[in-house]
Amino acid sequence: MNKIIAYLIIFFCCANLFSQNKLVQINKDNRIDTLLKLKKEINKNTFNLKIQIFSGKRDKALELIENHSESSYVNTSIELVYETPNYKVWIGDFYSQLEADKKLLMIKKKYPEAFIFRPKPKIENTDANPDEIN
Repeated sequence: MNKIIAYLIIFFCCANLFSQNKLVQINKDNRIDTLLKLKKEINKNTFNLKIQIFSGKRDKALELIENHSESSYVNTSIELVYETPNYKVWIGDFYSQLEADKKLLMIKKKYPEAFIFRPKPKIENTDANPDEIN
């Protein structure tokens, strides 16, 4: 009986020595915080994907917009944009590349020159006096 008690005492002492501590220490590189800040900044300045189906003269662009209800992009927003010297017709506001790719496959049947892009943000003049803008 004394041997059993001795073995139990030794077992509990050893088990206590090799048990896990409640304290968890995490070692991380300080550059991770910098990387996360950079990622947040990049995501803040991103815009949704669009598909351009036309770039050229205004008359043709307006004709495309008028006929959009008969085409494969009927439930998608359509936009006329002027970028010197051409008028451009942009379709959609896609949140993922997969979503844009699916729509592009449908649109390319009618407009083979169509492509996906991410529009650049418009730069506003922050130096202007707000009272002068009207």
